[in-house]
Amino acid sequence: MPRQINLASRPSGWPTADNFDLVEVGSQPLEEGQVRVRNQFMSVDPYMRGRMNDVPSYIPPFQLGRPLDGGAVGVVVESRSADLAEGDLVLHGLGWRDEAVLDAARARRLTPVEGLSNSAFLAVLGMTSLTAYAGLLDVASFKEGDAVFVSGAAGAVGSIVGQIAKLKGASLVVGSAGSAEKVEYLRAIGYDAAFNYKDAPVAEQLRKAAPDGIDVYFDNVGADHLEAAIGSLRTFGRVALCGAIAVYNSTEPTPAPRNLALAIGKRLTLRGFIASDHADRMPAMVDEVGGWLREGRLSYEETIVDGLENAPEAFLGLLRGENTGKMIVRL
Repeated sequence: MPRQINLASRPSGWPTADNFDLVEVGSQPLEEGQVRVRNQFMSVDPYMRGRMNDVPSYIPPFQLGRPLDGGAVGVVVESRSADLAEGDLVLHGLGWRDEAVLDAARARRLTPVEGLSNSAFLAVLGMTSLTAYAGLLDVASFKEGDAVFVSGAAGAVGSIVGQIAKLKGASLVVGSAGSAEKVEYLRAIGYDAAFNYKDAPVAEQLRKAAPDGIDVYFDNVGADHLEAAIGSLRTFGRVALCGAIAVYNSTEPTPAPRNLALAIGKRLTLRGFIASDHADRMPAMVDEVGGWLREGRLSYEETIVDGLENAPEAFLGLLRGENTGKMIVRL
């Protein structure tokens, strides 16, 4: 019997397992033009925390009593479409369930890559790397010789951002993470400097790591990291605002960076972005990142959690920072 994870209740502050409900559902018959997909892997991502709240945003909130959704990779097991056949590997947006029924037009056929798990299409060959690629190169207008700071650097996006920056000729790449083990991981994948933000104030550690300042800040955290970056940015510095995981579970309004006025004199650019707005960059990203993978010049990590029933805990673990690289649920 197919299963899915429904939103049982909306959290106040940190989500808990009680906010999720694993239910069995009947097998849905196919209509003309639809396919049935047996999911292999699904993604859990920080942006999903915002969708648990019933507030306006760039993407609709999850609905109470209805299944959550998100990126998934699976195999077509039944088709009533001329565009997709049984056995096709596809990428689609109906994760958080064993089995998905959807219009074939909402799925993208994939070609498996030798030596890579199919989960890579949710990570290093998917939206993760597109976010890193477009955010660094387009939103932050990275150029050769820039000094770059990345927060949440051991996560899915951050770990790719730093490597792209190095491959593109950054003069310095600094990353923050939440444990000594993650700091060592960052150094192993090519970060010039890395620090544990729990050891001392972020601003102090960033100044030590980048005494001459930075040109680009890729923000996955917000809060004290954004404030520290504003303090260290040079004139005409650029900030790509990708995420603010430090404040996603706050129950009270969080203060803006206390030094935001520095952005005026420094003529800083702070620009928020959503990866889906840069979908046209996907072919270029796959071509360039794929080449680096084949050449062994770029590496990636996945944290795998097995079983749909464990998807809520995987998501909560992501919010707690328990992952290195991309958090993936194997179904």
